[in-house]
Amino acid sequence: MNKDPSIDAYIHKSEDFAKPVLEHFRALVHKACPNVQETIKWGFPHFDYLDMPMTSMASFKKHCAVGFWKAALMKDSEKLIRMAKTEEAMGHLGRITSLKDLPKDTVILKYIKDAMKLNEQGIKLSSKTDPATKKELEVPVDFMKALKKNKKALKAFEGFSNTNKKEYLLWVTGAKTEATRLSRLDTAVEWMSEGKIRHWKYAK
Repeated sequence: MNKDPSIDAYIHKSEDFAKPVLEHFRALVHKACPNVQETIKWGFPHFDYLDMPMTSMASFKKHCAVGFWKAALMKDSEKLIRMAKTEEAMGHLGRITSLKDLPKDTVILKYIKDAMKLNEQGIKLSSKTDPATKKELEVPVDFMKALKKNKKALKAFEGFSNTNKKEYLLWVTGAKTEATRLSRLDTAVEWMSEGKIRHWKYAK
């Protein structure tokens, strides 16, 4: 298998619960796509095929996430995108805390092969589906008001990528209670004033 030592190191540094999850998903990727290209992008493992991004995995303090670059174009796109919008999960397979949380191997292999086929066909994401395309985000009034009270936080937020901005917004607005929302907002402003992204604790 074409293994990148940096991904071995990433898995080794991950939490104990995450290691079997990451290793299992990695093995399935290689099983479905023997010519996969491993690499680290944005601090976590990615699997490319034919020099195009295909899928990725990430480990956090209490959960793992798996993503498919062209999920919007895959056969089960609606299901994958719906899963990605859950409060705690950043990937397309939900919040993964153990092997039991993963779909059956046959399902994962189907997803990987579907993603492979899109790359083989040379299909690219359009500007409407490209995850890297920046869209104007709706920032709540109280969120922006809190930022304007802290110049460093505001400057950091404005300099963040669309993805990093969205992670903070989803975290704050996803709070179940007003007290939790205010607490998260205070923490978010503090972290941003220090130039930190939402998941700075788990960045490898």
